[in-house]
Amino acid sequence: MATKHIQYQTQGTCSQLIDVTCDENDIIQQVFFLGGCNGNLQGISLLVKGQHIDDVIRKLDGVRCGTKRTSCPDQLCRALEHLKAAPLQE
Repeated sequence: MATKHIQYQTQGTCSQLIDVTCDENDIIQQVFFLGGCNGNLQGISLLVKGQHIDDVIRKLDGVRCGTKRTSCPDQLCRALEHLKAAPLQE
């Protein structure tokens, strides 16, 4: 099965990096966050696994953390947008 994979450097959040892999149908296979609120980010990772990229973006885009202009879920959407454009790896 072909996959896409990226490591996305976050901006404006406690997490510093999001590592995401999806299959050729844009179904999320795994998500790892470096830094941030460990329990919450593990929960988000498990909830989005098996979901289509577009569904996750539709649900989480624009979520804010307190007074910040972004959040870890919002930054995941930015990572997923980049992942959609990434080349397939055999």
